[in-house]
Amino acid sequence: MPCIHLRKGHDTVHATTSSLKQSVSSQATKRNFRWRVVDIVVASVIGVASGVIFWAWGLAWSPLSAILAFTPGLEGLLAGGWLFAGVLGGLIIRKPGAALYTEVVAAVVSMLIGTQWGFSTLIWGVVEGLGAEIILALFLYSNWRLGVALLAGAGAGVAVGLLDTTLTSYAALDFGYKAVYFVSAVVSGTVLAGLLSWLAVRGLARTGALSRFAAGREGSRAPAAAIS
Repeated sequence: MPCIHLRKGHDTVHATTSSLKQSVSSQATKRNFRWRVVDIVVASVIGVASGVIFWAWGLAWSPLSAILAFTPGLEGLLAGGWLFAGVLGGLIIRKPGAALYTEVVAAVVSMLIGTQWGFSTLIWGVVEGLGAEIILALFLYSNWRLGVALLAGAGAGVAVGLLDTTLTSYAALDFGYKAVYFVSAVVSGTVLAGLLSWLAVRGLARTGALSRFAAGREGSRAPAAAIS
């Protein structure tokens, strides 16, 4: 009988310990999804800095697109220059809404400085941010490997490709032109927004600039681990 009593006691302690672990794990998950002040500040800084780059990229768009004119629709390769803010913000902050927030802030800053596209810049920013945000949400904001970053960039590329070929002057062009543009935009989003943002996060992590974020701690411990 004493043995049975001890066994029951052990099972009770084990069950209590398991419950506590699950409770702590659940609370940690909730905390991870709650925005901190530093998250808001850093996401805003990323958005503002990206907005200035967006504005400069807009100035370069005309001469660069003229260079790519040898293949109709190939100027879609330039689209990624307006997509990286959302992916970069999402990879660093790792909270729901981060990709959308940083992309929208960047779009607003670019619009306020002055672009040839005016208020539509904000609309594009919202949809592009959602393109990246949806991909990160599909992975439950828990997978930050290179493949996910590439998919997030591609998602933003799909968003801008659809917008540009249906709601701008490109909509009146032939199917072949729009197809080349759409594919080019997705490729550009994958490389410029996905790959380069992922590399930027890894580089920043190694400098210690992201020490207050999980992205910084993981990057400094195992720079190559997230590739697989």
